[in-house]
Amino acid sequence: MTTRPTLLAALLATACAAFGPSLAHAQAATPAAAAAPDARYVWDLTPMFANDAAWDAERLAIQAALPSLRELRNGFTRDAASLRQALDTLSSWRQRYSRVAVYASAMASTDNRDARNQERQSLLRSLGGQWGSALSWVDSEIRQLGEAKVNAWLAAEPGLKKHEKRLREVLRQAAHQLTPEAEGALAAFGPVLGAATNSRTLLTTVDTDWPTLVVDGKTEKLNDIGYARLRAHPDRAVRQQVFERFFGTYGRLENTLGSLLGQRVETGVVNARLRGYPSAVAASLAENDIPESVYRTLVAETNKGLPTLHRYLKLRQRLLGLPDLAYHDIYPDLVKSERRYTPEESGDLTVAATAPLGADYQRRLREALGAKTMHVFPAPGKSSGAYQSGVYGLTPLVFLNHQGTFDSLSTFAHEWGHGMHTVLANAAQPFETAGYPLFLAEIASFSNELLLQQHMLAQAKSREERLYLLTEAVERLRSSYFRQTMFAEFELATHDALQRGEPLTGKRMTAMYCGLLRKYHGADQGVMKIDPVVCSEWAFVPHFHRPFYVYQYATSMAGAAYFTEQILQKKPGMPETYLSVLRSGGSVHPVPRLRAAGLDMDSPAPYQALVRHMDRLLDEIEKLLAQKA
Repeated sequence: MTTRPTLLAALLATACAAFGPSLAHAQAATPAAAAAPDARYVWDLTPMFANDAAWDAERLAIQAALPSLRELRNGFTRDAASLRQALDTLSSWRQRYSRVAVYASAMASTDNRDARNQERQSLLRSLGGQWGSALSWVDSEIRQLGEAKVNAWLAAEPGLKKHEKRLREVLRQAAHQLTPEAEGALAAFGPVLGAATNSRTLLTTVDTDWPTLVVDGKTEKLNDIGYARLRAHPDRAVRQQVFERFFGTYGRLENTLGSLLGQRVETGVVNARLRGYPSAVAASLAENDIPESVYRTLVAETNKGLPTLHRYLKLRQRLLGLPDLAYHDIYPDLVKSERRYTPEESGDLTVAATAPLGADYQRRLREALGAKTMHVFPAPGKSSGAYQSGVYGLTPLVFLNHQGTFDSLSTFAHEWGHGMHTVLANAAQPFETAGYPLFLAEIASFSNELLLQQHMLAQAKSREERLYLLTEAVERLRSSYFRQTMFAEFELATHDALQRGEPLTGKRMTAMYCGLLRKYHGADQGVMKIDPVVCSEWAFVPHFHRPFYVYQYATSMAGAAYFTEQILQKKPGMPETYLSVLRSGGSVHPVPRLRAAGLDMDSPAPYQALVRHMDRLLDEIEKLLAQKA
């Protein structure tokens, strides 16, 4: 994600459309949900563009403006007034570009089969390469000013205040920038460098002959969507067949998918070398000035907390009544719930759950929910998963695949955590600093989830309902904290290996991933059996083509737990402290911003606290199980 909610959202929407389901919130579209859409649950994009023709006219206008944006280089650093005028012009066009990007991504994700949507995405990718090339000179010109002159001009020209963060960022990263010509060439090659990701998508979604399986009298195709739908099937024998055939197919693609991911990893390693960073992870984290130690502390502390994960897995085996535990036993619900939630009920519960954040937060949330900016139900051709995106000055878009389950309710609250983050940041910040990094974004979304969990637990009317909610809460910690950190450790392993000059093939990746599966799931301790066939799971995870991204789900879960615990314990001033973090947008780097709010993500403390929280949840589940029903 970028540091601007508009461009951030565009990239997130594009990732959802191109890469498939969100790792934390994947939901498969079901055939039963493929009815004609109800207009109440389909978003209205006309505030962005009245129709497709208006979008294309704006795209062409931006393309036509690129030569004039290049010409801004002449006189760019003449004086403070000239710099302010040029930066204002660039900001204006960035807002227009982001609107074009968000619209194209949103349209594509609602129906990937539509040729017009595919063409629009292609045109957007082309425009993105031209855009980056046309503006590649800007940072170089700012660097030539130097810190002393930038400070003097900021003092002399009040209109530069909203651009201060950008100016200081360029100076901070000056040592890692290339010449304007090299930056322009890399920007122009952006679409080419990302071709491996597109090839992976086409291979897995279009060109692969996925196996079928007869389940409950129906023939099911075991592609990504079929797997997501069937992996929690109550019949263990069915689950085992699903995993064997699905991951067996990915295993047969091991060499090609390994080559494609290897290209993506090598791109990161080469970029780090070209720019003088010590590692690919350091280069990736540098944009938001996040120390590499945060990433590695997360991995180290999570490894120390694996006994708690193993404790949960043993409890899972007990609740499922199984003689042993295998990887295909990780998704079935531990406690059943037949309760269903309409979108309206999900909205009401989310508003009620956020009461600890104050009446103004609830009021703004209600207004946003009524703005017709949600795409709610699954549909043929619609992307799976969920996301939030937005255009500065407009109500955020929220994309869902709502199926009425508690997971759908949690996803609803999660995405509106993002939505409210955007609402608050946009209201408090100018466009230039409203955008927030993912490192902060997922704190807002997971905080909403945790508030919802507490609200639902407080309302639970039976032992069974409470057990269901507690097991869902623990499973969320497994999937959003431990699983994402396992992914993060895999990314470290692949990049570190390539940096050491070791070969990186599909077979090597499978071996690396297999070792992590065994470690995280306690294979050597007798907790879970890991069938070698599932070790090709790395090839299924599309977010590995967006390196050093998913670790932020884990750090954010720890951050959200810190804030919600303090808020629910009614610590004086904590709701306002938390909301001030959201309002800050991207005006301050995330690690020092959180440290000022009392949360040090560079220390072991937040990760240790999250593991202790999981132990407390497991304690309560075991106490309830000891009670008579």
